[in-house]
Amino acid sequence: MRPCRRAARTGLRLPERKNQKVNRQRRGSQGGPPTGFVQARYVRSNEVERCINALKGFRAVATRYDKRAYVFHGTVTLAAIRLWLRC
Repeated sequence: MRPCRRAARTGLRLPERKNQKVNRQRRGSQGGPPTGFVQARYVRSNEVERCINALKGFRAVATRYDKRAYVFHGTVTLAAIRLWLRC
């Protein structure tokens, strides 16, 4: 999974263990991509992932019963409104 992310040059999402970070800094350019972790990016991706998982609780969204894209969009919108009103 990591080689695919390196090839695609996507950012790091998960925090690294302290010992791994120290070892990579010690190895320099041979240690792989730079050791960087952006807390705000992780928080935002976590929010999006939790929202998608909550929407999957609705059967029509999880299995995509609707044939047309605009009808599915309406189903997702309705499920999101129901989630918003529940809290």
